[in-house]
Amino acid sequence: MSNITVRGKVWTAVTQAFNLPMVLIMRMITKLINRVLMSTSALPSPKMINGQTTAVDCNRRKMVVGLGNPGMNGSRHSVGMAVLTTLAERFGTPDSWRSDRQVSGEVFVTHLQDVQLVLLRPKLLMNINGVSVAKAASKFSIPPEHILLIHDELDKPLGKFGIKHGGSARGHNGVRSCVDCLHTDVMPRLRIGIGRPSGKTPVDRYVLGRFSQEEQNVLDSVMKQSVDVLLTFLTDSQPQTSPAEGRRASRKNKARALSPPQDTTEEHKQN
Repeated sequence: MSNITVRGKVWTAVTQAFNLPMVLIMRMITKLINRVLMSTSALPSPKMINGQTTAVDCNRRKMVVGLGNPGMNGSRHSVGMAVLTTLAERFGTPDSWRSDRQVSGEVFVTHLQDVQLVLLRPKLLMNINGVSVAKAASKFSIPPEHILLIHDELDKPLGKFGIKHGGSARGHNGVRSCVDCLHTDVMPRLRIGIGRPSGKTPVDRYVLGRFSQEEQNVLDSVMKQSVDVLLTFLTDSQPQTSPAEGRRASRKNKARALSPPQDTTEEHKQN
């Protein structure tokens, strides 16, 4: 075995040895930033109209969040925001978005049958989207089980999407931020497949990249069909999640009960 080959293998081993700790360190830093942002700004009180708290029953109020990076429309990582924008267009008033500094995001409030629907586009980076989600949940008095997250999914090929009923973040930093800030993982998710990069393209560069024209044609069909599924899901009279499908962490106790090892995903494929 040549010295070059040996040195190459040693270098690969050293790189891999340091890679895992760096990933853990970055996760710890992100979690710390989430906590600092949550602690340094008071959560907004329940929404007031004419000096009185809104009387809408929290069980008839739901929130849909498009996870992504602000200012990066068209990127794979912000496909959740694109689907949310398509959902808003279905209500016929796409210009009704308003900036809300209290929740660090853009908000669109409408009604779907007897449900008051709050749509949220965070103005924070993906890794701290959860701060915006927690603030909006507090302001509009929406429990975590009535918050649906829309996000990109590497483990689904482009053209597929599905509803996941709570559970772990599966490596998605935006979802992980929401779990950290809401202290639970019961939130249902609409996962939009973007597939994994081919060749040696780094994942971070891939997700921040834009869709090709061919991919965009597939995505246009996916967004329309996923919104149909989303509307059906939001108007379903059955409970969206049960306590057994997620975990809820006590604010006073850092210990968490693990979610059951089951996948309750409902998968769909664009026609």
